Amino acid sequence: MKNIFITVLGVFLISTSAVFAQEKSLFNGEDLTGWTIYGTEKWFVEDGLLVCESGPDAEYGYLGTNEHYKDFTLTLEFKQEANGNSGVFIRSTIDGTKISGWQVEVAPPGHDTGGVYESYGRGWLIKPDPEKDKALKMGEWNQMKIKLNGDTLTSWLNGTQMVTITDSKIGEGEGSIALQIHSGGGIRVKWRNIKVTTPQ
Repeated sequence: MKNIFITVLGVFLISTSAVFAQEKSLFNGEDLTGWTIYGTEKWFVEDGLLVCESGPDAEYGYLGTNEHYKDFTLTLEFKQEANGNSGVFIRSTIDGTKISGWQVEVAPPGHDTGGVYESYGRGWLIKPDPEKDKALKMGEWNQMKIKLNGDTLTSWLNGTQMVTITDSKIGEGEGSIALQIHSGGGIRVKWRNIKVTTPQ
């Protein structure tokens, strides 16, 4: 009887965890439904991939979700084709091209991919240990995972945990998920398989 009870309990926990967590694809591979473009930089779909590319103004640009997300796990893949200075913002609000929130860095080798930067605020909050930079595969597809739970943020790159930080201001944040293209020009990054899992 004890073994039967444990088995039934295990099935119940698995089934309830599925009920209380929901995965959603944020990019449909066809168009930018569910997103808003901020700025004059280029965001478009090409061969089923989301592409960000520097425009003639070579300024900051963002692509933000229309929905807000508080606690979630985000997974996505990116491929840096030129320069690659970009990022993933969480719990962010955007006014024109001024963004308030926290960026998980996406950048060329040696520039702290996976670290957390607070725009128009405290700047760098945490950078990965330099030896973790080898997890980045420049010019190839990389998988990034970001988990937000209350005031704790953790990032992974290709299975390597890059940073974890607990911060009260992050915990108070409200807003959207947004992709960034950095100013300066010459940037091109592709994205795919952008999925968010939220508690229900």
